[in-house]
Amino acid sequence: MTDLKNASLYERIYAVTRRIPPGKVSTYGQIAAIVGRGCTARQVGYAMAALGSDDKSVPWQRVINSQGEISLRPGQGAVRQRDLLEAEGVEFDAGGRTDFARFGWEGPDWEWLEQHALNPAPSLKKPGKQGSPGEQLSLF
Repeated sequence: MTDLKNASLYERIYAVTRRIPPGKVSTYGQIAAIVGRGCTARQVGYAMAALGSDDKSVPWQRVINSQGEISLRPGQGAVRQRDLLEAEGVEFDAGGRTDFARFGWEGPDWEWLEQHALNPAPSLKKPGKQGSPGEQLSLF
């Protein structure tokens, strides 16, 4: 087991990403929040981009943007990412979004987080339009 307390930023990002199970997705921001210590969503993106194209040690495909969409990658990367996720059972709607309520990852277990001095995962909100404050829900 690696000591993440003294690990590099990328190693902490990769360790958290390795915890995402098949059929679930996380976001760049959720990973950054778990890693903490000044980590940003952009840095998570850079870490994913730094992986070699044949690197299978980190399930990079399971990290998507906060809208529930695959972020554009050079070449055929976005198509490959979607194919890998669909092979794991993740579904996308006609707009290319996945439902965080069904496929969003809740984060690592508390024991693992405490052991590695990392933060609890923030909740992933379902992408889509939100009603304005005070707007009444229409039932019919």
